[in-house]
Amino acid sequence: MCSRSILASLLILSPSAALATGEIEGLITDHDRQRLEDYETTRDEAVAEAKEGGSEADIAVMEEVLEREPVPFEGFDMTGYWQCRTIKVGGLASLVVYGWFDCRVIDDGSGWMLEKLSGSQRTKGRFFTESDTRLTYLGSYFVAGDTPKKYGNGPETDQVGYAYRSGEDTWRIEFPAPARESKLDVLEFRR
Repeated sequence: MCSRSILASLLILSPSAALATGEIEGLITDHDRQRLEDYETTRDEAVAEAKEGGSEADIAVMEEVLEREPVPFEGFDMTGYWQCRTIKVGGLASLVVYGWFDCRVIDDGSGWMLEKLSGSQRTKGRFFTESDTRLTYLGSYFVAGDTPKKYGNGPETDQVGYAYRSGEDTWRIEFPAPARESKLDVLEFRR
């Protein structure tokens, strides 16, 4: 095998190569592309609703999480077990901060894959590099006990979001316009 073939093989296996090869462009649905295009507007509306109707304690948690400045993913090993919690921002209940559950990230050779392991509402999906401080997540929503569907099966199960690293052992995914209950779901992670 020539050195160019070896280099091409290594690039394909690199977690950051997914976007560079255009893989996400062949996977992301039009519906999810639109959700990402509307991300800033959706986020602003959701936060305004949460501040209007949420409890003081929940607003403080939401603001603390969402105001963390993104830091680069370079050198960050996302693999392993994490505590994760969902914050539902805007929508039916204005603002809900759930307790901590279990999540796991693995590197399957093609990049990072996430699975929420506990709680009734779950997700399973893959990350794609967008920039040094933001990843795009494509995943599938499922309920505990069900088998997750493959991404691309429709807006009821497809999930899309932006992931931001915020510290040594903290990061989050922001899901604009999820199919259920809220205007913005934030999945927060800590070791």
